[in-house]
Amino acid sequence: MKPLLVVITGPTAVGKTSTSIQIAKHFDCPIISGDSRQVYKEMSIGTAVPSPEELKQAPHHFIQSHSIHQPFNAGIYEEECMALLDKLFVKNKIVVLSGGSGLYINAVLFGHDELPPANDEIRQKLIKSYEDNGIAVLQKELKAADPVYFEEVDQLNPQRLMRALEVCKQTGKPYSSFRKSTPKKRNFNHLIIAINEDRESLYTRINQRVDEMMNEGLLDEVKSLHPYKHLNAVQTVGYTELFIHLDKQYTLDEAVDKIKQHSRNYAKRQITWIKKYDEVHWVNRNETQKIIQLIDAHLQ
Repeated sequence: MKPLLVVITGPTAVGKTSTSIQIAKHFDCPIISGDSRQVYKEMSIGTAVPSPEELKQAPHHFIQSHSIHQPFNAGIYEEECMALLDKLFVKNKIVVLSGGSGLYINAVLFGHDELPPANDEIRQKLIKSYEDNGIAVLQKELKAADPVYFEEVDQLNPQRLMRALEVCKQTGKPYSSFRKSTPKKRNFNHLIIAINEDRESLYTRINQRVDEMMNEGLLDEVKSLHPYKHLNAVQTVGYTELFIHLDKQYTLDEAVDKIKQHSRNYAKRQITWIKKYDEVHWVNRNETQKIIQLIDAHLQ
């Protein structure tokens, strides 16, 4: 029987980290992070990396393993993760992949999509448009060109918006149309488990976590990254809004409110992404025993 990759996913703040650790401890197996921001060593509070105590409870991979100054994307993640899985599956019949970054999880399960090479002329025009008019113009343009991808993308990340628009303009086709290639063959089976809870409870958890991050020193973390705000790695919810505050375009209260709002929006897009998978087992928070039963049944 092929080894099993157990994907534990769900919206932000739903409790993926604690659940994944419980599963890893039960099956005595390692955890791979499927989070596109926890991989960066310069970011910790705003990315909600597992605490030192949590990291001690199970072997973790792709947690603060790379620098924001290194090139890193879903394609590189796929390559490095597949090499790691080859090693881990020698000793483990189960590995847990935990996270909410759809592109990264997709890359591991089915392969990263082959996109047209970058077009520098189009990219420079998009960069100038962004510098002159701000992110709203990119958002409006992508929503018109590819409404499907617009609902899934991190709408606050100008690099992601520009890359999608670049492909749209270069090919005359929606960016999302390039994500329908034949899945790559994998030497493991997978089981997708999605954690969720009712919207009101989830949104309350999101708001509380943002407040906790601010109390833990998120603003100071963002201040230390302000000189690098142009890097794709830091252009994400929780950082973008505080960069705008540091540039005196938001008050601190406005920035915090925006982080909460954008985090809730992101959670909604994550759920939409997960629902597109053919076979997903949805569980509520704290249903660890149900997850264990699902994994046991899959191994029989």
